[in-house]
Amino acid sequence: MKIGKVIDIFSAKKGQSGLPRPKAQELNLINGYGIKNDKFAGKELDKSVMVVGKYAYEKAEENGISLEYGSLGENILLDFNPHEYNIGTIFQIGDALIEITQACTVCNHLSIFDGDLPILIQDCRGLYCKILESGDILINESVKLVENLQEKIVS
Repeated sequence: MKIGKVIDIFSAKKGQSGLPRPKAQELNLINGYGIKNDKFAGKELDKSVMVVGKYAYEKAEENGISLEYGSLGENILLDFNPHEYNIGTIFQIGDALIEITQACTVCNHLSIFDGDLPILIQDCRGLYCKILESGDILINESVKLVENLQEKIVS
Protein backbone atom coordinates (compact mmCIF):
# COMPACT_ATOMS: atom_id res chain seq x y z
CA MET A 1 0.00 0.00 0.00
CA LYS A 2 1.45 3.37 -1.06
CA ILE A 3 1.64 5.77 1.88
CA GLY A 4 3.76 8.61 0.51
CA LYS A 5 6.87 9.59 -1.38
CA VAL A 6 10.47 10.69 -0.95
CA ILE A 7 10.86 14.48 -1.02
CA ASP A 8 14.66 14.62 -0.85
CA ILE A 9 17.72 12.50 -0.02
CA PHE A 10 20.99 13.25 1.78
CA SER A 11 24.30 11.60 2.55
CA ALA A 12 27.52 12.82 4.14
CA LYS A 13 30.74 11.29 2.88
CA LYS A 14 33.68 10.47 5.12
CA GLY A 15 35.33 13.69 6.26
CA GLN A 16 32.17 15.79 5.95
CA SER A 17 30.56 17.03 9.13
CA GLY A 18 27.92 19.42 10.31
CA LEU A 19 24.39 20.14 9.28
CA PRO A 20 22.60 20.34 6.96
CA ARG A 21 23.66 17.09 5.37
CA PRO A 22 24.64 17.35 1.70
CA LYS A 23 21.97 16.49 -0.89
CA ALA A 24 22.46 13.32 -2.90
CA GLN A 25 21.38 12.31 -6.40
CA GLU A 26 20.59 8.79 -5.21
CA LEU A 27 21.15 6.59 -2.19
CA ASN A 28 22.46 3.09 -2.67
CA LEU A 29 21.29 1.07 0.35
CA ILE A 30 23.31 -2.07 1.00
CA ASN A 31 21.97 -4.72 3.37
CA GLY A 32 24.53 -5.53 6.06
CA TYR A 33 26.55 -2.40 5.32
CA GLY A 34 24.55 0.84 5.12
CA ILE A 35 24.43 3.62 2.55
CA LYS A 36 27.22 3.36 -0.03
CA ASN A 37 29.86 6.09 0.51
CA ASP A 38 28.08 7.44 3.62
CA LYS A 39 30.33 8.30 6.56
CA PHE A 40 28.25 6.11 8.89
CA ALA A 41 28.25 3.04 6.61
CA GLY A 42 29.49 -0.17 8.20
CA LYS A 43 28.85 1.07 11.73
CA GLU A 44 25.59 0.65 13.66
CA LEU A 45 23.52 -1.40 11.19
CA ASP A 46 20.26 -0.85 13.11
CA LYS A 47 20.79 2.88 12.52
CA SER A 48 21.94 2.72 8.89
CA VAL A 49 19.24 5.05 7.56
CA MET A 50 17.47 7.98 9.19
CA VAL A 51 14.07 9.04 7.90
CA VAL A 52 12.36 12.31 8.78
CA GLY A 53 8.92 13.54 7.82
CA LYS A 54 8.29 16.97 6.35
CA TYR A 55 6.06 17.43 9.41
CA ALA A 56 9.15 18.11 11.57
CA TYR A 57 10.14 21.01 9.30
CA GLU A 58 6.56 22.32 9.25
CA LYS A 59 6.40 22.21 13.05
CA ALA A 60 9.65 24.19 13.29
CA GLU A 61 8.40 26.70 10.70
CA GLU A 62 5.11 27.19 12.57
CA ASN A 63 7.24 28.20 15.55
CA GLY A 64 9.35 30.70 13.62
CA ILE A 65 12.32 28.41 12.91
CA SER A 66 13.16 28.15 9.22
CA LEU A 67 15.34 25.16 8.36
CA GLU A 68 16.88 23.96 5.14
CA TYR A 69 16.04 20.32 4.32
CA GLY A 70 18.82 18.06 5.59
CA SER A 71 19.24 20.12 8.76
CA LEU A 72 17.80 17.37 10.97
CA GLY A 73 20.45 14.91 9.80
CA GLU A 74 18.13 12.75 7.74
CA ASN A 75 19.06 10.53 4.84
CA ILE A 76 15.51 10.40 3.52
CA LEU A 77 12.91 13.17 3.83
CA LEU A 78 9.34 11.88 3.48
CA ASP A 79 6.11 13.70 2.65
CA PHE A 80 4.35 11.98 5.58
CA ASN A 81 5.09 11.68 9.30
CA PRO A 82 6.89 8.34 9.81
CA HIS A 83 6.36 8.71 13.57
CA GLU A 84 2.79 7.55 12.96
CA TYR A 85 4.24 4.05 12.46
CA ASN A 86 5.60 1.66 15.11
CA ILE A 87 9.05 0.22 15.54
CA GLY A 88 9.20 -2.88 13.35
CA THR A 89 7.25 -1.24 10.51
CA ILE A 90 8.75 -1.99 7.10
CA PHE A 91 8.80 0.49 4.23
CA GLN A 92 9.59 -0.34 0.63
CA ILE A 93 11.22 2.45 -1.35
CA GLY A 94 12.10 1.30 -4.86
CA ASP A 95 13.62 -2.16 -4.41
CA ALA A 96 14.98 -1.33 -0.96
CA LEU A 97 13.28 -2.46 2.23
CA ILE A 98 13.95 -0.64 5.51
CA GLU A 99 12.62 -1.40 8.97
CA ILE A 100 12.07 1.17 11.72
CA THR A 101 14.33 0.24 14.66
CA GLN A 102 14.18 3.23 17.00
CA ALA A 103 13.36 6.89 17.38
CA CYS A 104 16.26 9.26 16.95
CA THR A 105 17.11 11.02 20.17
CA VAL A 106 17.05 14.78 20.00
CA CYS A 107 20.60 16.06 20.12
CA ASN A 108 21.63 19.40 21.52
CA HIS A 109 23.59 20.10 18.33
CA LEU A 110 20.23 21.03 16.77
CA SER A 111 20.27 24.09 19.02
CA ILE A 112 22.77 25.68 16.58
CA PHE A 113 19.64 26.53 14.56
CA ASP A 114 17.53 27.64 17.55
CA GLY A 115 17.73 26.91 21.26
CA ASP A 116 14.10 25.76 21.33
CA LEU A 117 14.39 23.36 18.37
CA PRO A 118 15.47 20.18 20.25
CA ILE A 119 12.44 20.29 22.56
CA LEU A 120 10.06 21.52 19.88
CA ILE A 121 10.61 18.52 17.58
CA GLN A 122 11.38 15.85 20.18
CA ASP A 123 8.33 13.82 19.08
CA CYS A 124 9.14 13.96 15.35
CA ARG A 125 12.92 14.39 14.94
CA GLY A 126 13.34 11.21 12.93
CA LEU A 127 13.50 7.43 12.99
CA TYR A 128 16.43 5.10 12.54
CA CYS A 129 16.00 2.18 10.19
CA LYS A 130 17.97 -0.91 9.27
CA ILE A 131 18.25 -2.11 5.70
CA LEU A 132 16.50 -5.42 5.04
CA GLU A 133 16.96 -5.48 1.26
CA SER A 134 19.42 -3.50 -0.84
CA GLY A 135 18.30 -1.02 -3.47
CA ASP A 136 18.65 2.47 -4.87
CA ILE A 137 16.48 5.35 -3.68
CA LEU A 138 15.68 8.42 -5.74
CA ILE A 139 13.76 11.64 -5.09
CA ASN A 140 10.00 11.27 -5.76
CA GLU A 141 10.18 7.50 -5.22
CA SER A 142 6.99 6.00 -3.79
CA VAL A 143 7.03 4.73 -0.22
CA LYS A 144 4.95 1.63 0.40
CA LEU A 145 3.98 -0.06 3.62
CA VAL A 146 4.98 -3.73 3.72
CA GLU A 147 2.53 -5.56 5.94
CA ASN A 148 3.94 -9.03 5.41
CA LEU A 149 7.58 -9.50 4.44
CA GLN A 150 6.69 -12.79 2.70
CA GLU A 151 4.41 -10.88 0.34
CA LYS A 152 6.81 -8.07 -0.59
CA ILE A 153 5.23 -5.56 -2.91
CA VAL A 154 6.29 -6.04 -6.52
CA SER A 155 6.20 -2.75 -8.42
